[in-house]
Amino acid sequence: MRVALDAMGGDRAPGIIVEGAIQALREYRDLEVILVGDEKKVKRELSKYRIKGLPLSIIHASQVVEMDELPTSALREKKDSSIMVAARLVKERKAQAIVSAGNTGAAMVATKVVLGTLEGIERPAIAILTPHIYGVSILTDVGANVDCKPQHLLQFAIMGNTYAKEILRIEKPKVGLLSVGKEKIKGNELTKATYDLLAKTSLNFIGNVEGRDIFNGSVDVIVCDGFIGNIVLKTGESLAETMQGMLKKEITKNFLRKLGALLSMGAYRALKKRFDYSEYGGAPLLGINGVCIITHGGAPTLAIKNALRVAGEFINHKVNAHIIEAVKREKI
Repeated sequence: MRVALDAMGGDRAPGIIVEGAIQALREYRDLEVILVGDEKKVKRELSKYRIKGLPLSIIHASQVVEMDELPTSALREKKDSSIMVAARLVKERKAQAIVSAGNTGAAMVATKVVLGTLEGIERPAIAILTPHIYGVSILTDVGANVDCKPQHLLQFAIMGNTYAKEILRIEKPKVGLLSVGKEKIKGNELTKATYDLLAKTSLNFIGNVEGRDIFNGSVDVIVCDGFIGNIVLKTGESLAETMQGMLKKEITKNFLRKLGALLSMGAYRALKKRFDYSEYGGAPLLGINGVCIITHGGAPTLAIKNALRVAGEFINHKVNAHIIEAVKREKI
């Protein structure tokens, strides 16, 4: 499996990116990584490690799309940016996937323009894993499309369902439409129209689900537009950080609480791991005619390593081929 890794994407690139790549190559033996970026800077980082024998190469890219730049810059002004070069490597079949911690909008623009979308898919969608007491659910879209039509949400549902089946190995995923009430009549015009479309499919559509269902394990695939999905994502991240800070503050108030926390340290670490996005690697951009995994700009080494793992899983399980089959089966 050959993955083009955007070496210049992210707040701490290329150092963290290179380190993550090396860790992934040492752990996943069937992986090959192409570091795409400023060759001198990448080589400088590589000189810090023993890399002899590792399936690692460099493709030079003279430009970088910065985190605060408009996504269209990747296409119009910076055709030799690391994300554009990575996308062309997949287009030319010199790589099978892209991993980037850089400008998310630029990654979406570059992959959609250079690679196009899968047959039957009009818009790609970002899918994330949300933890719950029994495992994880898939939430899609979380930001790629802020304005959607019912047909788009139908496609998101099909892609999310395929992700759940092929990667999470859920035989018959429960698919829910995020709304303001479980009743069919609840919601806005978009959700009401989408409900009717989903009800006609062969998906295991359980109807509308509410915000409380995202984390209770009652649904495997939660479908929404990118506007709502991104708000849910950012709210969840903020809540997790706030709860962690409040818990730490309460625990350190007196000696007995500190002692109790010490005895419960294993449970706290396990819980923190469940909510740590680094453990999940990154979010796939579903619907692209190729594999693209997007992760946080501030992603640590572990996140980069796991993002490469996720890219490998999508390649191995031929998720795109299954999405195309599912779209045809539903005759949309």
